[in-house]
Amino acid sequence: MAEAETPVAPVAPVKPAPVRVYRHRLPARIWHWVNAATLLILLMSGLMIFNAHPRLYWGEYGANFDRAWLVIGSTPDSGYLRIGDWRIETTGVLGRWTDAEDTEKTWAFPGWATIPTSYSLADGRRWHLLFAWVLSIALTLYMLWTLLGGHLRRDLHVRRPEWSPRHIWHDVKEHARLRFPRGEAAARYGILQKLSYIGVIFVALPLMIATGLTMSPGMNAAWPWLLDVFGGRQSARSIHFITAWALVAFFLVHIAMVLLAGPVNEVRSMITGWFRLPPDREEGA
Repeated sequence: MAEAETPVAPVAPVKPAPVRVYRHRLPARIWHWVNAATLLILLMSGLMIFNAHPRLYWGEYGANFDRAWLVIGSTPDSGYLRIGDWRIETTGVLGRWTDAEDTEKTWAFPGWATIPTSYSLADGRRWHLLFAWVLSIALTLYMLWTLLGGHLRRDLHVRRPEWSPRHIWHDVKEHARLRFPRGEAAARYGILQKLSYIGVIFVALPLMIATGLTMSPGMNAAWPWLLDVFGGRQSARSIHFITAWALVAFFLVHIAMVLLAGPVNEVRSMITGWFRLPPDREEGA
């Protein structure tokens, strides 16, 4: 009689050890966190400054009775936002709102969104000017490192095949489907990331600094050509405001992508520099 075979327990497949790559160098990490804090303070102090005259114009106009293209205001009963001829009631959010002590206020932006939280144009300007210097110096140093240290050539340079409309459209569809790169591809920037980062570093932030300088009477005397470039101080103020909110939109999309792609891995890589590559998708997955 043959002996019965001893059943062999199935062996669980061994998962490969996670692969880590050094993705973010120290200058990029320092600038990332300094820039995040700086832009937040600049935004909140800028909203306090805007509260002093919550109207935007184009050209050389800017008196209280000139036609503004954007107004955040209030009536005796409500708050409102007007852009051109389009008007929306914003009571409780913009124009007319109630503070923590249940006191009704009529500033354009509420105190929780501004620095300082109580109305003070002088303090808002002090905060704004101080951190404008921080932004300018940090951006200049980072741009020099990007250009001279190889970051632009190595990580942000858009190569010829990436300019293909088909390639760009594919990246748009992959992001819309929340299908993020995996494996070694996850360590490289996609075309949308490259274009957005280049736009922020070399277009939006320098534009914020240039339009900020254009609004300064002292700079108007020293560099009057800035007024010609931007079509007047009020146009510069409008461009400054629009660009600021474009940066806010970039920030919100950036945070959403971080949360969807894996916040622990993404934030850890921006602190330590080391990024854990997501494993490649299995066939047919």
